[in-house]
Amino acid sequence: MPSVARLTKRIVDAARPERERDVLVWDRSLPGFGLRVKPSGRRSYVVQYRARRRSRRITLGAHGVLTPHEARQRAVQILARAADGADPAAERKQSGGALADLAER
Repeated sequence: MPSVARLTKRIVDAARPERERDVLVWDRSLPGFGLRVKPSGRRSYVVQYRARRRSRRITLGAHGVLTPHEARQRAVQILARAADGADPAAERKQSGGALADLAER
């Protein structure tokens, strides 16, 4: 899993998919924030954290819909909630997921 100093649009656009598995590119300036590149070439931003000894990963949104800056801002909010003891992935699942969040907005 490669890591870069900071995810930028140029780095996201240059990330290439592998044939059989997802590629994760992690941002070293914000631990837990990264980019997932699917074998199909689809790119999405993710945030990963630990809650109650379990590793959790949330997809923030697709590249193109979100800029790296917007995704980083969302990741900071999620990581802050996780640091306060919350489990944003469990809360999201309990509330109905991303689709329910979108419908509520």
